[in-house]
Amino acid sequence: MKHLIVISGPTASGKTSISVKLAKHYGCEILSADSRQFFKELNIGTAKPTIEEMDGIAHHFVGNLSISQDYTAGKFEKDALHKLDELFQKNDVAVLVGGSGLYIDAVCNGFDDVPGNKAVRNLLQEQFEKEGIKFLQLELQKNDPEYYNSVDQNNPQRLMRSVEVFRTSGKPFSSFLTQNTTKRNFNCIKIALDWERELLYNRINLRVDQMIKSGLENEVNSLILYREKTALKTVGYSEFFEFFDGKISKEEAIELIKRNSRRYAKRQITWFKRDKDTSWMRPNNLANIIKYIDGRLNLTT
Repeated sequence: MKHLIVISGPTASGKTSISVKLAKHYGCEILSADSRQFFKELNIGTAKPTIEEMDGIAHHFVGNLSISQDYTAGKFEKDALHKLDELFQKNDVAVLVGGSGLYIDAVCNGFDDVPGNKAVRNLLQEQFEKEGIKFLQLELQKNDPEYYNSVDQNNPQRLMRSVEVFRTSGKPFSSFLTQNTTKRNFNCIKIALDWERELLYNRINLRVDQMIKSGLENEVNSLILYREKTALKTVGYSEFFEFFDGKISKEEAIELIKRNSRRYAKRQITWFKRDKDTSWMRPNNLANIIKYIDGRLNLTT
């Protein structure tokens, strides 16, 4: 039996560090399930692991795409499964790490056939361009509060897709994420990193401060031509675009990044809490995490 160790949790919870230590311990490689770290142009604002942080461990799906390319969770599912087939030829264990719950679910569970309608999609795009994001948020909140509470509410593409599904089928998008899972030829051992809320928020604030010192403003400025791409309509980038547009001050942009990062962390926690197969563990006790994984490995061999 092959085993995929899944390390998830909110932003700034230390997933990179834990996953590298586990990969070293089990002699395996890492797949990233962070939907923004795929893009080579996004480094500082995505907290992409540095060469030093990777510490000699092979990382897949980090900086493998250009921001000009479109990429979906469905495409990631196929690419990640293909990579896992390769990795499992030489090792019974691999690590999947990230905070993008939809992408983790795609690998572990697969996607149900989610309905769509091009005419509805085009209409939503026109509405969004005229009215902005607010109507999408309100419609999703009304018709699918479960998904609304876990999705990035500032990501128009995610919002439009979920509203499109409801308008097309009459069923909430979340209902298509909780049906029968696809049988995999590997076992998923899911761990989410658990912090006390105040400590997590302090880590988030410190990380943002470090991003600013590392040149986040310049990174965002270099990406202005691509600002309509979904990956840039997210925390850390959209706030600086507002600053560049003269809508807010730089200080306000930084405070908004911190606030929106904290809110995003809450939504990530909500998403991962819904999966009863995920065990929440303290990141400062690596020995306990390894003990838990070893126990799961023994149970399934």
